[in-house]
Amino acid sequence: MMEIIVTESTMKRATHSRKEASHERIVEAAARAIRRSGYGGSGVADIMKAAGLTHGGFYAHFASREAMLAEAADRAGAETVAALTRIAADAPPQRAMGSLLRAYLSKEHLEATERGCPAAALGSEMPRQAPEVRRAATRHIKEMIDLIARQSPEWGGPAAHERALVTVATMVGALSLARAVDDLRLSDALREAALNHLVPVNG
Repeated sequence: MMEIIVTESTMKRATHSRKEASHERIVEAAARAIRRSGYGGSGVADIMKAAGLTHGGFYAHFASREAMLAEAADRAGAETVAALTRIAADAPPQRAMGSLLRAYLSKEHLEATERGCPAAALGSEMPRQAPEVRRAATRHIKEMIDLIARQSPEWGGPAAHERALVTVATMVGALSLARAVDDLRLSDALREAALNHLVPVNG
């Protein structure tokens, strides 16, 4: 008969692994919650419940609510940049920009607030957030600008960077406004106008 000896280090690893899995669930739930309900509407109790954990366990994972929100903002931003990067990589080089912009300004993205771009969902709330939350969001906005700039034929020059700044501001602003209005025709028009302006001919 094989004897299984559970050592103290094995138990510690198992405990650490469970804690990491719980932490991951909390951050994932928080990343969805902030995009759906905003920073102010995302309470610790609700997020812990969505993660399948008790409210009392929160401080075993985070020093403060702001620390959790910073990780949530980081996760949400990273997911968006990763998704846009995949879309650009899967398209032929000359069509990468168009594919990326069509996906960003699509009806599907418009309706998928809790899984979509946090800049469009939370932009107006950012000035009132804690420094660590703003830092996390800013880092991924910079990554999005860089990703857009790299699709430009002028990549590496100042013109590509400036065009990327305008492109990101336009796409994020158009999606934010398209979600804000209660007129579906206007919502569609905002997205379509932004696409017509941004997507190069045959892009």
